[in-house]
Amino acid sequence: MRTRLLSSLALVTAAAAVTGAMPAPRANAGVIAGTITFTGTPPKMRPIDMAKEPSCAAQHATPIMNENVVTGPGNTIANVVVYISAGDQPKAAPSTAARYDQKGCEYLPHVAVMQAGQPLEIYNDDKTSHNIHPMAKLNPEWNKSQPPGSPPLKATYEKPEFIAVKCNIHPWMHGYFAVMNTPHYDVSSANGTFKITGLAPGKYTVTAWHERFGKLTQEVTVPATGGGTADFVYKVTPY
Repeated sequence: MRTRLLSSLALVTAAAAVTGAMPAPRANAGVIAGTITFTGTPPKMRPIDMAKEPSCAAQHATPIMNENVVTGPGNTIANVVVYISAGDQPKAAPSTAARYDQKGCEYLPHVAVMQAGQPLEIYNDDKTSHNIHPMAKLNPEWNKSQPPGSPPLKATYEKPEFIAVKCNIHPWMHGYFAVMNTPHYDVSSANGTFKITGLAPGKYTVTAWHERFGKLTQEVTVPATGGGTADFVYKVTPY
């Protein structure tokens, strides 16, 4: 009986392959992946002196470096926001809040990405006060103090924008909010790689943004099965 059942399944599978009736690929399963690299000489990042804030300095075994430009092996670049800038379908912002931490007098992550309309929660994990100042231009600008142990600050940005963030108490603290009009984005890792998932087949404009080196854009087609590739190369100078 089991032999006849297996034979029947094999015949059905073979017939489906001949008639093209195999299961269709999952919708929105496309991927665009790539690597961010540079040519030239990047600026040299310097260690941050936190001597004026001992409670934060004590959290770092060795001084942390400025994160304006973070490079890796093979001339790769981290902290580059890569996103679909054209060709995407609108999608409601998630109700789950994006999180931004102040820990060791450092912004974590350096670049926080969220959708326009998505709630944002900002935490102070340190034993000292911070004064967080997102310098928005298209959205309302604000500047709020956050003592240690206080509840998270809550905000929402309605317009897509890259927003520089600083702490008015600790001048070395710098980061960014990247407010997107798409749910399809990623931030390049320490080895410069990124992967945008959940894409339907089609043609897209993909943009890479870096806080110092600016934007690069290219067209990528996502096939019915598989994915597309988008490698970006920045030409950089130390100045």
